[in-house]
Amino acid sequence: MSDVAILGAGLMGTAVAWPLSDNGHQVRLVGTHLDNEIIASCLEKGWHPRLRRQLPNNVRPYYVEQLAEALEGVNVIVSGVSSPGVRWIGRTLAPHVKPGMKIIAVTKGLEASAEGHLRILPDVLADELPPAVRGQVSLAAIGGPCIAGELAGRRQTCVYFTSRDAAALPVLRQLFKTPYYHISLSTDVVGVEVCVALKNAYTLAVGLAGGMLDRLGGPDAADAWNHNPAAALFGASAREMARLVSLLGGNPAMVTSLPGVGDQYVTCMGGRTVRLGRLLGKGMSYEEARAEMAGETLESALVVAQIARALPGLEARGLLGRDELPLMRCLCRVISGNAPVEVDFGRLFPDDVK
Repeated sequence: MSDVAILGAGLMGTAVAWPLSDNGHQVRLVGTHLDNEIIASCLEKGWHPRLRRQLPNNVRPYYVEQLAEALEGVNVIVSGVSSPGVRWIGRTLAPHVKPGMKIIAVTKGLEASAEGHLRILPDVLADELPPAVRGQVSLAAIGGPCIAGELAGRRQTCVYFTSRDAAALPVLRQLFKTPYYHISLSTDVVGVEVCVALKNAYTLAVGLAGGMLDRLGGPDAADAWNHNPAAALFGASAREMARLVSLLGGNPAMVTSLPGVGDQYVTCMGGRTVRLGRLLGKGMSYEEARAEMAGETLESALVVAQIARALPGLEARGLLGRDELPLMRCLCRVISGNAPVEVDFGRLFPDDVK
């Protein structure tokens, strides 16, 4: 059995403690500076207030100030922070990483430069590790449809583990796999990571349809809802996701698998991303919707903002045409420009006549 540390005591970071624990591993759950109340509850009552579950017996909570103690004898670390914390987690782990360690992340997002370069988050985390050991640490990520509460409830869940280090992948799968947590392996890190980041942005787009229906006053007397526009937005999402995955060097086949439409489907079932889309579709500006959802980490909006930052550079380098990605460009205007939602449904699907 192994000792595994999880840095970040939020929903998804903590949820992976269940399969690890069920496999008999000792899990050290380390909260960030934002998780003190969660860790206090876990220490006092063994109760995770956000997951609303008792922690398994072999999960031991630690405050972030106890990180050095928590990492003693650990060779596998789960990065369980949200995307704004990725560089922080790299800097925080930097003094403690050793050759041969494996770091696997649940974080979803992208980082853009003004020149139009979009980077996946495992590469961003690697930037913060000491150069002397950077190439000797295996970086991996988890992607696919996984609601944290369902994983902790031991519901059947299928995900991908991805890493450029092919040898590390079966080792990680052996640690985590259970009769309910099914893990496929891929070295297409870009394909998996771009999909799981973009699905947040495009789920926001699908959520617009619910707000558009609210603006109409709900279903009409003949029970006409707004499923048609929601489906069109979902279909356009997959189409644009494939273009961006290809552009960034990943395999577009991932879009039709678990990290793409699989993850987007489960995200569309509810939660903060759909709620944000609904508020925007109802007519709120992004600033108004953000105020309404104060305290929530809006990963979808963060991804859109990164894409908006990269678009001019991608166009200037001739990698993307100005008429491409009409749905993403709509989202960029709404999130980065605080513009009202105006979806041109007639432009979402170009003709395909040969």
